[in-house]
Amino acid sequence: MPSKQPVLFELQEPPVAIGADISVRSFETIRQELDRDYPKIGTFAPDEQAVIERLIHTTSCFDAVLESIHFTPDAVGRIRGLLTEGARIILDVNMIRVGLSTFYLDTYGNEAVCYVNEPFAFESAKANGTTRSYAAVVEAIRRHRDAPMILACGNAPTFIYAAINTLLSEGVDLSRVALLLFPVGFVNVVESKAYGRKFAEAFGVPSIIMEGRFGGSPQVVATLHAIYKTIHDYDGETRYNGK
Repeated sequence: MPSKQPVLFELQEPPVAIGADISVRSFETIRQELDRDYPKIGTFAPDEQAVIERLIHTTSCFDAVLESIHFTPDAVGRIRGLLTEGARIILDVNMIRVGLSTFYLDTYGNEAVCYVNEPFAFESAKANGTTRSYAAVVEAIRRHRDAPMILACGNAPTFIYAAINTLLSEGVDLSRVALLLFPVGFVNVVESKAYGRKFAEAFGVPSIIMEGRFGGSPQVVATLHAIYKTIHDYDGETRYNGK
């Protein structure tokens, strides 16, 4: 039998080891590449750029984010206002709730609401031939209709249809509502986002939408965290001080 040759392998440590340094270096790299290679970034407002940078940080997808993201007018500013007013954040999946910063939620009194695993969601979905996300958001809107709310979808496009239809059928005050629409996938996804955009434009509802198939729950978390951060970076008068 041939003798085994020694394996030549050298142990290494990460070139950048401190978490805070990694984060700073990451955002510096993103900003440098945006400024150098993606002139489209200049077409977005500064607080929109802050969201875009966070989404790129989450996905590493420059082109997909820049080509797919849609902001209604002053969406970031209006969502920021709802958060500081203690908005409920109504979610399609618990994955988003797990990812959200408890510091931000507690600081601004934002309850993250997801009823998808509640028994009534299973029962309603079975009885009415819907998804659990559809049933869950209907109940969430009914329970929290008197509070400002941000409806955030990262996975289940049926959530979008249920949310819009329930907001209208329940006569909810749409001046206190915002949408974050980021479902990912192949069935109902493109159509649901188009429906969400039509609704947002028809009723003036502030919305951030990742159009097309691209999206996902981590992008919802990233967007909310980016907007929370602008609360600290906003001077309260005229502009975003993110740079």
